[in-house]
Amino acid sequence: MKYLVSAMLIVVGVIHLLPVSGVIGPERLASLYGLRFDDPNLAILMRHRAVLFGLLGAFLVYAAFRPSWQPVAFLAGLVSVVSFLWIAKTTGGYNAAIARVYMADLVALACLVVGTVAYVWARTRG
Repeated sequence: MKYLVSAMLIVVGVIHLLPVSGVIGPERLASLYGLRFDDPNLAILMRHRAVLFGLLGAFLVYAAFRPSWQPVAFLAGLVSVVSFLWIAKTTGGYNAAIARVYMADLVALACLVVGTVAYVWARTRG
């Protein structure tokens, strides 16, 4: 079970690490999200978002190998994924690139649910 828990955290961590390349600049952000980032203010915010996703992704991967951090990692991952899915679903009208992000987050959500169940199951079975 511990390997399943770790594997799920690694998958979710990698999904969160993918947008880190957006920190390079507006051109990379455009290829990630199918939008233009000509406004410097928006580019700053999105590049900073890329850094934050990198931190979360690195933490999720780190927690895969540190069982004491796994509950916090699952919670952080769930907050990140569920909030994006909820915002996208309630807003609607997103483009194909954002639809890919939505699908990736559905995969991440499935991994987080499986990983959380495996974590709890392993802890209760001692």
